[in-house]
Amino acid sequence: MNTDPAIEISDLTVAYERKPVLWEINLSVPQGVLGGIVGPNGAGKSTLIKALLELVPRVSGTIKVFGNQIASERHRIAYVPQRESVDWDFPSSVLDVVLMGLYREIGWFRRIKRSHRQRALEALEQVGIADLKDRQISQLSGGQQQRTFLARALVQSSQILLLDEPFAAVDAATEQSIIEVLRQQRDLGKTIFVVHHDLHTVPQYFDHVLLINVHAVAWGPIEQVFTEENLKRTYGGRLTILEEVTEAMRRSARQR
Repeated sequence: MNTDPAIEISDLTVAYERKPVLWEINLSVPQGVLGGIVGPNGAGKSTLIKALLELVPRVSGTIKVFGNQIASERHRIAYVPQRESVDWDFPSSVLDVVLMGLYREIGWFRRIKRSHRQRALEALEQVGIADLKDRQISQLSGGQQQRTFLARALVQSSQILLLDEPFAAVDAATEQSIIEVLRQQRDLGKTIFVVHHDLHTVPQYFDHVLLINVHAVAWGPIEQVFTEENLKRTYGGRLTILEEVTEAMRRSARQR
């Protein structure tokens, strides 16, 4: 693993109507990790992703990507948004959506080449829906829609992938397929950050985790950070699910 940071965040604060959503976040993300972003509702998980993309204004702080300002490295970041933020009635085919990932390279008014279509088809093959390339996106299931946007991210060949709740409202087969693709990308040296809600699957899916609740509670390798103490600090010790997760972690440790 390359330990040079892919993302460096210093003293990041983001506020909506003067209410802090993220407060003094400091984070150094090494290259080649598959990281989960975990915390309660309203903790600032999606806001952190949007701040990394400069989609929300910062009150203070700096963000660097591969040592540079985001503006010069934006082409090295691919984004999979929440499904709820997408207009699924827009009249586009699955292949059209994936090709949108290449518009920085193609340009808006230039002809799409055969090589571009081939790359888009290969990305759809990776996520297992190449047979749906001509289907209108409004006709897809939730899992198929999520795979389509993952393919759009993959076709960009970016070094950083940011995914906002990619497992929300998808079936188990799609969830397993997506995490397998993300592992493959991680093994190629990509840096991947995923907003995630299911505490039970965090140790199975990720090698690093960020626990966040407005502040960054803890960040690092799963075995060091995903502990009962840190979960209580993140969730306030109020969730009954913490007991279940803690027991699952103990069983996993005994099996190892």
